[in-house]
Amino acid sequence: MNNIGIIAGGGKLPITIGNNLIKKNFKVYFFVIEEFFNILNYKDLDVTLINLKSAKKIIESLQAKNIDSIIMAGNIKRPSITDLSFDFQTFKLAKNLLLNKTGDNSLLVSIKKYFMDNGFDYFDWKEHCPELFANNDNLTQFKPTRKARENLKKALSIFKSFGEIDVGQSMIIQNQIVLGLEAVEGTDGLMIRCKDYKKSGDKGILVKFSKYNQSNLLDIPTIGEKTVKLLKDCDYEGVYLEKDSCLIIDKKKTLDLANQYKVFISTCNKIE
Repeated sequence: MNNIGIIAGGGKLPITIGNNLIKKNFKVYFFVIEEFFNILNYKDLDVTLINLKSAKKIIESLQAKNIDSIIMAGNIKRPSITDLSFDFQTFKLAKNLLLNKTGDNSLLVSIKKYFMDNGFDYFDWKEHCPELFANNDNLTQFKPTRKARENLKKALSIFKSFGEIDVGQSMIIQNQIVLGLEAVEGTDGLMIRCKDYKKSGDKGILVKFSKYNQSNLLDIPTIGEKTVKLLKDCDYEGVYLEKDSCLIIDKKKTLDLANQYKVFISTCNKIE
């Protein structure tokens, strides 16, 4: 069986994926970016600390563990070119990627190619972890109301255009009006920002889909307990996720919290 290396940024996603694969008897090693390492989160896991300042050392760390396939997961900030140590490998990475003013999805696909060019396959973890995703029509005890379904219809029509550009994955709809589209602030920031735009009427909903041009191996739409807490705090009715394409971190805890807060988590398919 291949040795799998998870290049891990911030958040729980790398650990969620890794633990799920370990339970299925895959051999998994974690290569954690130093600024995101928390010894409590990675207790009892095989961890090597890496630094984005040198691509050469990252490649050497992977080779030292005889890694065959890699996964990239977690939040990673695009480094500044002034922060990098210019060994030859890093120079190539900086030249091809950091100077390219593309969206995050294009950047991730380019990084994937970079590692493949250096002899590493990309492991399709999604194929092996279907239970981590939102895969039922209604995942909570509370189901969307008629007004929520009407808001969804509006969202689907808008996302057909919004989702084709490499901008964001989420939007807030209330009274069949778009209150906001996700940009650089992310889904959490979007929910907080749109709270102040709400008018009398229905509570409004969050919709979170994958972008049409999105790599489903690298950039997976994700929610967790924090998302549910914000839905409650901002008084939204619930969230629609793209079926089989959105991952739920700590799935049982997240669904239990949604039931406690009486917000719905449901799925649908976006317009193709």
